[in-house]
Amino acid sequence: MGQGEAKVTAPAFDATVQLFADRQPGQPVDPQCPVRDVLDRIGDKWSTLILGTLATGPHRFSAVQRAIPDISKRMLTQTLRDLERDGLIARTVFPTKPPSVEYRLTPLGVTILEPLTSLVRWANQSHAAIREARLAFDQAS
Repeated sequence: MGQGEAKVTAPAFDATVQLFADRQPGQPVDPQCPVRDVLDRIGDKWSTLILGTLATGPHRFSAVQRAIPDISKRMLTQTLRDLERDGLIARTVFPTKPPSVEYRLTPLGVTILEPLTSLVRWANQSHAAIREARLAFDQAS
């Protein structure tokens, strides 16, 4: 193996083969691919942070905003709507003056926590190496 080549272990290879078993080599990716559709939602800048915040229990809008201080009110509103549309969170309006709104994970939203936890763990473990690779690439360019 050359420098920079990673060896794929048998379990990882088997999992990858199984993951892409329905796709033939050279076949274009289906535009309706479920993976693309789901990653489009959870792969944005804010959804994972919001889901992680709601993993600890229901939160009101202002509590979510405090937990993610660099998100704008407009972007938080839009991302919450998108997550609700996808069935990952539920919105409850309480008839108070003024009305208050609470967000919580749905049963479907809870199912995404395990894969997200794995992704977050991998990102935390790999972030330094990724930053080093970026720096090396940028310096070579």
